[in-house]
Amino acid sequence: MNELFEHHLHDIEEHFSGWDFSYITESGRMDNGMLSWSYGSIVIPYIRKVTSMLDMGTGGGELLTKFQPLPSVTYATEGYAPNLPIAKQRLQPLGVAVKEVKEDNLLPFGDGAFDLIINKHEEYSPAEVRRVLTSDGIFVTQQVGGNDCARINQALGAPVNKEYLHWNLQNASEELRREGFDVFECKEEEPYQRFYDIGALVYYLKAIPWQVPDFSIERYKDALYSIHETIQSVGFFEVKTHRFVMKAKLQKDC
Repeated sequence: MNELFEHHLHDIEEHFSGWDFSYITESGRMDNGMLSWSYGSIVIPYIRKVTSMLDMGTGGGELLTKFQPLPSVTYATEGYAPNLPIAKQRLQPLGVAVKEVKEDNLLPFGDGAFDLIINKHEEYSPAEVRRVLTSDGIFVTQQVGGNDCARINQALGAPVNKEYLHWNLQNASEELRREGFDVFECKEEEPYQRFYDIGALVYYLKAIPWQVPDFSIERYKDALYSIHETIQSVGFFEVKTHRFVMKAKLQKDC
């Protein structure tokens, strides 16, 4: 195995915090295909109209800070313990209270607390979202579908997590409708994601350990080298992502 390959493997040691992939995105080492929608452009008009909102799964709060000015009552939740101090340090000076949430069906808020609930790539309980949403409130979520980056697992010879294979727009929207929501706008797409060196891929897999739960350099070194050779030949390693977005409100007769 060559020197360049071994050098790139050290990228797994680089620090990752919050939900910040800039180490590999701003350097152009990983790139994503475009969606036909913008999550930010969808949620900002609603944020400007409401007086209370909840950001579910805020990560390190990086994205929420970009949506300023925020409503006078704004809360954020986060379930990944290492992100909590990062989110609090970033968001509390803005007047945003950050709450730790370990169970999606146990949100620490009263009934009808929020005019708007936004959620990017975070699990949620439709019943609990309904409970904390006002009767005329809006729920906006962008989700990662169950087919996301399956080619990574295939190329590594790693099993695909079957627990989430059902997670797609059809099933998610039907789930919301059963809970009394009207899903009034939705889309689903599978844009590409490209890794331009093997170091970008190992960094990515360290950041999202649920993609390949047993990932380690030692366990998958031969498969990683095969992907490295593909990149050296083609210029990149390409996979399909899986995203869907939904805007929902409570049905008036519920």
